[in-house]
Amino acid sequence: MTAYVPPGWPSGVHPPGTEDFERTAQAWLLDVVPADYRLHGVLRRYPLALAAMAAHHTKACVAGAREGYRNARTEVGGTLPPHALEALLAAYRAEGRRLVATAQAVDLVARALRGEVFTPQLQDAAQRGTGRPAVTASAERQAAGRPLPEQPRAEQPVAQQPVTPQPTEQKAPARAGKTRKAPARNGGASTRKAKRDQHAAAS
Repeated sequence: MTAYVPPGWPSGVHPPGTEDFERTAQAWLLDVVPADYRLHGVLRRYPLALAAMAAHHTKACVAGAREGYRNARTEVGGTLPPHALEALLAAYRAEGRRLVATAQAVDLVARALRGEVFTPQLQDAAQRGTGRPAVTASAERQAAGRPLPEQPRAEQPVAQQPVTPQPTEQKAPARAGKTRKAPARNGGASTRKAKRDQHAAAS
């Protein structure tokens, strides 16, 4: 039965637990780090020490590629022609993807050198069929520590207040009775004058 290796495992390294695992892991790690690392005997005698240095080296390369991509326009944008700047950004993107994949592979090899046993997961089979990269255990741990996004709250319907009918103003009915007529102005003087005229005519 073929030994299981997780997605992202480097092709040049034998599966963990096999006879040539440590030898092939050490040879692959030496190709990942700068050539001067071969001068240090401790890295050749202890593959786990080499894996630790390789992990830091690849992480630093990923961080440097990302920073270079962010600052490329300000650093060389004024001196390079537009097509050369776009080609530089494309190179940063390609190398960034390669460096991320290498850093993940170094992490898998280091975990195997520490004795971790990898077991097939259902998501591995699904991702192998779709061609998508598998999520590493470290990424799963980071995702588990992130808070879930807050779900939007459903709007509560506004309760309608009952409308209280306002009482209409009622006019008081007019009182029944005699209507007083306003006295005519200068009515008394006209009557007295008429009586004097009648009295003079009778005389």
